[in-house]
Amino acid sequence: MMALANPANFMRISGRLLPWLAATTAVCLLVGLILALVVAPPDYQQGETVRIMFIHVPAAWVASLCYMVMTGAALGTLVWRHPLADAAQKAAAPLGAAFTFTCLVTGSLWGKPMWGTYWVWDARLTSVLVLFLIYLGLIGLWQAIEEPGRAARAAAIMTLVGVVNIPIVKFSVDWWNTLHQPASVFRMGGPALDPSMLWPLLVMAAGFSLLFATLHLYAIRTEVLRRRLRRLMLNAAVPAAATTFAIVEAAP
Repeated sequence: MMALANPANFMRISGRLLPWLAATTAVCLLVGLILALVVAPPDYQQGETVRIMFIHVPAAWVASLCYMVMTGAALGTLVWRHPLADAAQKAAAPLGAAFTFTCLVTGSLWGKPMWGTYWVWDARLTSVLVLFLIYLGLIGLWQAIEEPGRAARAAAIMTLVGVVNIPIVKFSVDWWNTLHQPASVFRMGGPALDPSMLWPLLVMAAGFSLLFATLHLYAIRTEVLRRRLRRLMLNAAVPAAATTFAIVEAAP
């Protein structure tokens, strides 16, 4: 972690890691899709509609995982003053919004044939929608504040406040009477899914997690380069402004 705290070290290490990570992600997603679309049988009640689950559930997992990564980055910004923490948080927010949006859309597509409607104000659905709005709010906050340091601190505080929604998303089906089905994988007594569906789901979840890791590293690298360019432009603007001021002062 101390080595990665240096942006130059991070760029070098991540540059070597990314090709391998991207290749592993592609293989994992390919295998997962084959297992989910070809090998896994139709559900006896849901039929072929059950295949939406192999996208919906991993997207939901990664949506929450991304926010926990942002929470750790927020602590890194406010507590440990990690040089890359705010860049990691800023890079993760659009990815979290994308995975959460995927979760909401696929959930609606699944809900229509199962519940007879695309949307209900169910506790799980509503808390996931709130998570999506938090992501959008964080993105907007980063765009609204021009100075990177102030933006990082404000976004970190908002992230730490919003983290209370994550346990609500997780346990909403246990705390309230909802239409959404309860946990089927991580629960007391072991998974409720048959292995023919459980393994494709786990492989797809691993693929989505690797996809997030890959895209997150790319986004952090882009943010580091953007900040370097901004710093160079500011450094170049100072001498130019000083020269202009000197010419104006010297003019009769």
